[in-house]
Amino acid sequence: MQIHVVKSGDTLSKVARDYGISAQEIADANQIPNPNRLVVGQTFVIPITGRYHFIQPGESLWLISRRYNVSVAELVRINKIPDPNNIPVGLRLYLSQKPKQPIETNAYIDPRMTRGRSAEAVDKVGEHLTYLAIFTYAVNRDGNLTPVEDQPSLNAAFKDRVLPLLVLTNFEEGQFSTEIATAILTSEALQDRVLNQVLQIMNEKGYRGLDFDFEYLGAENRVRYVRFLQKARQLLKSRGYYISAALAPKYRAEQRGVLYEGHDYKAIGQVVDFIFFMTYEWGWSGGKPMAVSPLPQMRNVMQYAVSVVPKEKIMMGMPLYGYDWTLPYVAGGKFAKSISPQRALELALRYGVSINYDKVSQAPWFRYTDEEGKQHEVWFEDARSMQAKFDLVKELGIRGFYYWVLGNDFPQNWLLIEDNFVVRKLM
Repeated sequence: MQIHVVKSGDTLSKVARDYGISAQEIADANQIPNPNRLVVGQTFVIPITGRYHFIQPGESLWLISRRYNVSVAELVRINKIPDPNNIPVGLRLYLSQKPKQPIETNAYIDPRMTRGRSAEAVDKVGEHLTYLAIFTYAVNRDGNLTPVEDQPSLNAAFKDRVLPLLVLTNFEEGQFSTEIATAILTSEALQDRVLNQVLQIMNEKGYRGLDFDFEYLGAENRVRYVRFLQKARQLLKSRGYYISAALAPKYRAEQRGVLYEGHDYKAIGQVVDFIFFMTYEWGWSGGKPMAVSPLPQMRNVMQYAVSVVPKEKIMMGMPLYGYDWTLPYVAGGKFAKSISPQRALELALRYGVSINYDKVSQAPWFRYTDEEGKQHEVWFEDARSMQAKFDLVKELGIRGFYYWVLGNDFPQNWLLIEDNFVVRKLM
């Protein structure tokens, strides 16, 4: 497959002719909001095997071979070039499909967000998932659990051979609670109550693993949390269950802040089977407009992670959403609205604005003015930004990656998974 960025003057039929396929194939694969109206800067994933390169002024076969890591002889053979020293500008060169890397993937689903669409959300993408983490069974202060309506998600996971993970959190009234975490982590009796309930639910419902998402622990719970995970491991591994943990994005061991200080990458990495590193939310609803997952920040977190955690235990986080900020941004003011990549395209089309691409953060963005005269700034994900993240996964050689959160339409992402990876199935 190939990523095409719409330029001024492009039409869907013109793009289709360039790549030798039908306009309908491109429209269907990308679920283009309006095939008759394109937005400058929007991307298409071209559903072809391999890719094309169009010769630009000053290019040679040698330069192209270096760019795509393929020999000149192979380019000449595949494209039946009569004179390698005389290639015309505009010539379409075909490049073969590269070998796909085996990978494991996960996606979180929050049935409170997807409501009655949980099974549909899993079914749409289940073929691309190894795991499904169902958010959340929340731990209460007395050690009992508040359940989530998980059966539709579980049924879809079993149907699509996706291994379900029960997500356990210190979540209360829409936010993570340091007090709840401290209450549980300082009481052996409460820990036993929590874990006994978890085991009963997993046995009854068919969960295959337990994912701990305890956040905002503070430094006082750093060692206690590792001990709790060690206790959980003793119970889970003897029964054949996976154990994982979701951890805040850190650049160094002693990073300050209540979100970071309770997560000891190295110690936790020695206990669990794998870790979901939350490499997103630099751009967040209450913060200033910026990319949700800027690539330099993701790389910094991953470089620290691989220095203290085995690569085969690392899962890098990716967002399936973006944000629409109302300008001017004021700290503590109006929160940005979470939107899907498809919704972002619809907004750009509706307000007739072009999409920009920030090459540092590797993310698309644009501004528009609404009917009330208010200016907005939107940052989201597209085919280019996701391919950049996939390239980082390959470079690092880690176990895989995961998404927060299902329910947002982003067809290009799943096309690119097919092009880059072979997703492992464990069921």
